[in-house]
Amino acid sequence: MARDELVAIVDEENRVTGSAPRWVMRRDGLLHRATYVFVFDPAGLLYVQLRTPSKDVYPGYWDLAAGGVVLHGESYAQGAERELEEELGIHGVPLEEWFPFYFEDGSSRVFGAAYGCVYDGPLRLQAEEVVCVERLRVEDILSGATGRRFTPDSLLALRRRMLALNDNLAAPEA
Repeated sequence: MARDELVAIVDEENRVTGSAPRWVMRRDGLLHRATYVFVFDPAGLLYVQLRTPSKDVYPGYWDLAAGGVVLHGESYAQGAERELEEELGIHGVPLEEWFPFYFEDGSSRVFGAAYGCVYDGPLRLQAEEVVCVERLRVEDILSGATGRRFTPDSLLALRRRMLALNDNLAAPEA
């Protein structure tokens, strides 16, 4: 059961200090790790998933990334691959490591690792976590044109990725 999964608990330096069941981590607001896998189709549209109303954090929000908590004994990369397969049924797709980041709000304190991939195939949705999936333009997401509530942690990571890409495009060549 997901609420009893053993989550890797970390300190303020992102060093693993132990583990706790997911429900304890949520109840006590423990600092933990999570993965974020942004899945694009070949045309550049982002797969966006509607979270079920039963999710323990951000229920009913649209999530811009597949992912979730890193389990005890698991690396970020292992967690990213596991979550991508669990939530969307995608496996064997190369993941591009983007960047680590920190996110905190009233619901969560997390050290995240963002990844990206391109995929254009069938999906197998995890019914306990995902209601449906749509493909959206990144510009529409970031401008607020969709009028949807997006998970704030995935939105932060997507904004950071787009800023980095724009900075790279604007940088003069050496």
